[in-house]
Amino acid sequence: MEFPVFGNIYNKSGVECLPHRPPFLFVDTLISADETGALGEYTFTEEKNSFFKGHFPDYPVVPGVVLVEAMAQVAGAALVARNALGGKDKEASFLLAAVENARFRRPVRPGDKLVTVVMNTRVRPRLGIFSLKGYVGDELVADCEVKCVLGEKDKN
Repeated sequence: MEFPVFGNIYNKSGVECLPHRPPFLFVDTLISADETGALGEYTFTEEKNSFFKGHFPDYPVVPGVVLVEAMAQVAGAALVARNALGGKDKEASFLLAAVENARFRRPVRPGDKLVTVVMNTRVRPRLGIFSLKGYVGDELVADCEVKCVLGEKDKN
């Protein structure tokens, strides 16, 4: 499957764009982003993701809430990157404000690479509403809509 490429090519580690850190960082790479959307990826492995040991250990799958979080982190990284690119809020972070219409179409398993396509449906200076679609290979595995708000990083 061919995924959209957005105007600004980043190919940045999620660590550079997000306040999250392992084991709760679910963006290996923010590939591209602009005012219309973003593209990012994350590979789930048993080494990085200890939840596989207890979440259906005989048939390990990524919990739905983690899939939503992984996709939302791409949206948040895009929101932060967009504001930093414009010279605003270089120390900004984001908070997930709402999740709606989440659907899980097939299990995501250890070794699967989740590619997240984020489409901005409405963006205001400190709020983004995003349509998120997660793919493994050519197959749509999860989708939802989220609202993210921009917040300040704690200076302490």
